[in-house]
Amino acid sequence: MSMASHASLNASVLVLNRQYMAVHVVDVRRAFALLLRELAEVIHIEDGQYANYDFHSWREVSELKAQFEELGEDDPHADWVSSVNFRIQAPRVLRLLHFDRVPKLRVRLNRRNLFARDGNRCQYCGKSFVTSELSVDHVVPSCRGGQTTWENVVCSCVRCNVRKGGRTPDEAGMKLTRKPVRPRRSPMLSVKLGNPKYESWKTFLDAAYWSVDLK
Repeated sequence: MSMASHASLNASVLVLNRQYMAVHVVDVRRAFALLLRELAEVIHIEDGQYANYDFHSWREVSELKAQFEELGEDDPHADWVSSVNFRIQAPRVLRLLHFDRVPKLRVRLNRRNLFARDGNRCQYCGKSFVTSELSVDHVVPSCRGGQTTWENVVCSCVRCNVRKGGRTPDEAGMKLTRKPVRPRRSPMLSVKLGNPKYESWKTFLDAAYWSVDLK
């Protein structure tokens, strides 16, 4: 498998329930597994219209698209996966055929979502850091009763975290760059929506009512 195909298998696919409500995000590898087991179908949007495809019909459509790609008229944001006998375009949206559960109205509080909410910026000095150089800081220290909630944890660089110690920002003479709040949608999802390749997801997303968890 080529490096391009390997990267494409790690791209993301939005998963809808049977009522076209977004419920999850999976990688392309998992998406193809669902298609091959006939548990899902591809939802493709062209000119504002939905088209539904099973694995075999999506493969046929991909073969036609591949001809345009060879002519230099391809979608620059498309991902392709190559097998021994054919190439197939990675889908962007799947619809589960036997799943009606409604999405969860919550966003998981974990390091990845927290760092995404804060944009990998220390909320005290405002500088950007790689994930390995960031830590989680409790605004009101946990040793003083501070809870691990969206409203009381922020992304912090190691230097600022050490400087603050077991004190509140006011006690340490430090200021937050912005007040921490609970996000209305998955921060990681918001990052994805900034990528043109996931433009079609916006059709199915409504931040006022739901958010999805990303693995």
